Amino acid sequence: MEGETTMRGSVDMNFLFTLGEVQRLVRAYADKQAARYGITRAQWAVLAKVERTEGLKQSELAEQMEMQPITLTRLIDKLCDNGWIERRGDETDRRVNRLYLKKAARPLLASLPGCAPNSPRPRWKASIPRMPRLLAQLERSRRTFVTRSRIPSASLRERNSAMLIQSSNSARAKALRQRRGRNSPPSRAAA
Repeated sequence: MEGETTMRGSVDMNFLFTLGEVQRLVRAYADKQAARYGITRAQWAVLAKVERTEGLKQSELAEQMEMQPITLTRLIDKLCDNGWIERRGDETDRRVNRLYLKKAARPLLASLPGCAPNSPRPRWKASIPRMPRLLAQLERSRRTFVTRSRIPSASLRERNSAMLIQSSNSARAKALRQRRGRNSPPSRAAA
């Protein structure tokens, strides 16, 4: 048929590549929309997450967003300085900060596309008549990938720490070989 393209390869791979491309396009769209309101996509994401789950621990939010805690702290500092988010200490653990949306942020969120209850839907969203079903399927796929991967998103810091340790150990071993006068690892004799 005219206008259709034939896809080669497995359906699974085509789906994943297409999903990745859609994700990239949605990120670009979100960047442009956020910039219109003087914020970044990351700030928009933090505001939206805090609005959905007020009282969330800062550490939990970092985990959910797969961000390093220091990166999220800087984002939250900026949002607090703008008067959009408030940190409150936890009643049972003084080391914990809980995040709450301030009244000043509500009009901003209401004006962002897709956040306002009566805002016009973007064309891409209107073109999907079975959005709830698609979202449910994507959520099942997400859970499957998280379950099957050996490194859950919660262990991002552990994964980064392991890579740093491995890199550090390699550097130490190389330095030790150089001090011994060898530039290559010791050869193993055949048993």
